[in-house]
Amino acid sequence: MATFLYKLGRLAFRRRWYVALIWVTLLALAGTGAATASKATNDSFSIPGTEAQHAFDLLEKRNPGQRADGASARLVFKAPEGQKITDPKNTAKVEKVVAELKGGGSQVESVADPFQAKAVSRDGTTAYASVTYKVKSNELTEDSRTNLKDAAAHGRDDGLTVETGGSALQSMPEGGNTEVFGMVISAFVLLITFGSLVAAGLPLLTAIIGVGIGISSITALSATLGLSSNTSTLAMMIGLAVGIDYALFIVSRYRAEMAEGREREEAAGRAVGTAGSAVVFAGLTVVIALAGLAVVNIPILTQMGLAAAGTVAIAVLIALTLIPALLGFWGRKVLSRKARKGAAGEGGDAKPNMGTRWARFVLRRPVLVLLAGVIGLGAVAVPAASLELGLPDDGSQPVKTTQRKAYDLLSDGFGPGFNGPLMLVVDAAKSDNPKAAAESVEKTVKGLDDVAMVTPARFNHDGDTATITVIPKSKPSGKETEDLVHAIRDKGASIKGDTGAQVLVTGATAMNIDVSQKLNDALLPYLALVVGLAFLLLMVVFRSVLVPLKAALGFLLSVVAALGAVVAVFQWGWLSGVFGVEETGPIMSMMPIFMVGVVFGLAMDYEVFLVTRMREAFVHGERPGEAVVTGFRHGARVVTAAAIIMISVFAGFIGSSESMIKMMGFGLAIAVFFDAFVVRMAIVPAVLALLGKAAWWLPATLGKVLPNVDVEGEGLAEAKPVALADPDEDPRLTRV
Repeated sequence: MATFLYKLGRLAFRRRWYVALIWVTLLALAGTGAATASKATNDSFSIPGTEAQHAFDLLEKRNPGQRADGASARLVFKAPEGQKITDPKNTAKVEKVVAELKGGGSQVESVADPFQAKAVSRDGTTAYASVTYKVKSNELTEDSRTNLKDAAAHGRDDGLTVETGGSALQSMPEGGNTEVFGMVISAFVLLITFGSLVAAGLPLLTAIIGVGIGISSITALSATLGLSSNTSTLAMMIGLAVGIDYALFIVSRYRAEMAEGREREEAAGRAVGTAGSAVVFAGLTVVIALAGLAVVNIPILTQMGLAAAGTVAIAVLIALTLIPALLGFWGRKVLSRKARKGAAGEGGDAKPNMGTRWARFVLRRPVLVLLAGVIGLGAVAVPAASLELGLPDDGSQPVKTTQRKAYDLLSDGFGPGFNGPLMLVVDAAKSDNPKAAAESVEKTVKGLDDVAMVTPARFNHDGDTATITVIPKSKPSGKETEDLVHAIRDKGASIKGDTGAQVLVTGATAMNIDVSQKLNDALLPYLALVVGLAFLLLMVVFRSVLVPLKAALGFLLSVVAALGAVVAVFQWGWLSGVFGVEETGPIMSMMPIFMVGVVFGLAMDYEVFLVTRMREAFVHGERPGEAVVTGFRHGARVVTAAAIIMISVFAGFIGSSESMIKMMGFGLAIAVFFDAFVVRMAIVPAVLALLGKAAWWLPATLGKVLPNVDVEGEGLAEAKPVALADPDEDPRLTRV
């Protein structure tokens, strides 16, 4: 591995014009494909194997004219203080808005007049008009959205309170550009780390090129492969982070090789052969973690995981080829000014740095450091025991949004459960009396706890399938609503036995419950798959049993602590004002499995980059304690910079107004902080200090089976003798 990558690095350095041209061409082709591709994407949210999805599919088959996944909107009207919405003058204002909605374009399928549909609250102050569309929310045109907003605005101009909710607004997030601050912080950290504008800019440039190719390719293939419009979100987040980090490690190793006195091409080859080997295996762990999301069998999750994995693979290829090519263009400019003037470089003979001093401190007090790290993370992890999962709805939107205001008006006027109605689909194709079967369902459901209202059954054209709407008394995310869904499903068996009709519970609320359950059921198998494959991969890298085991256990500790922090902020409300959390509630169902996948891959990055340097020193004859110090002397500063960059990129998304993006950004940022600075920087050296030589133990039988990939670059010792610097280089860079 090291020898092959060494040759690849030298080849890229020598043929830098060709390599740069290839990557620029790929970027141009991907950009052209994205610009010319059809914008149609598949945003349908399906969960194969669940009852809610089965009900949607049945409705689409039995009643094709009724789109279960079509966009919808609700305009909620509230009369001025002291008046009723049923007053003639207010009724006229509502009717005017309804008429405008009906003329809102060809995509509008129907508009339900609130007074004809009896959609007026008992106190007469609130009413709502339901709008259904012929297309899904992502297919709505700007004209349709504008007409919806204008109708609401005209109602407000007439003195009514008018707010809008529903899926028609889902593609209209109030975004921000706070992720730019993450990039700015990354640039600042790189400048501090390298002391060179060129060296600081190189990782940013290559990361942007990699993400540009990845996101453009996803956009170009969206229509062909039926990808969701959200597929690129995770790819951008992960691609930027790992792209910067992988380039950072190779550039840092190149500078160290230059400080050792090697000529530029040799330094580039050795940097790719050593740090590049770590990049390959670190990238593989990230790819395994992201591609493993496919085991959950939720299409949108699989798409996001595979798209992000592809972007990571591009980042690895860029690090191995474009980085050495650009190093050939910029020469000694990647060195700091001190190094160019002949001051102490980044080689192994540099005076002890902060990493060296910290490693020696840990070696003197390993038990204390280990206990402090484990107990500290354990304390932070305590809130994770109270984790409640759910999917965001309009009730989790910021309080200033019209969606949230509409949600609150409906809750106040009609009850909390009105925002999360359940749809019962009665499959009466095998029933002798479909109408009687539907009436039996209505009667049974009315007798259950937490039911506020049950609407009469509506049959399709063939009379073999009916839909019944059930309004719970509790809010959509409440435990009582979930219990009601399970209670209706439990009654389904007896109803089928009595009437021959099958009852299926669906709707957005039931779908959310099924998603949460499916993700919960998939978490342990996913953990076993990802951790198991990565454990085998790390055994190959480190040729050890205990080091991969320690790496996996450390990751589990950091990810549980991160979940505890997420629960404390987003569910309990601790420090919610600091992070701009306006509404606490259940944690997004996808959050734990996303965090496991992404953070595991990134955690293994730091493990590979830091511990391979220790393994390299141990293989070359140093004692275990000395090897730990050597690893920290060479890697601690760079790993610290990489972690800060990763945290900055993720933290930039905390400023988003979308609760899902905000939660993802916070969760990933805090997880990287715990894993990099507590687990990898404190717990790992403490454990290695206590294990001594046993840390690198590998059974002889296993050693014969495992391939020797030479990540440490031991085979490069005889690849080529150390060369003096080029004649045009400053001779003070050469050690005699």
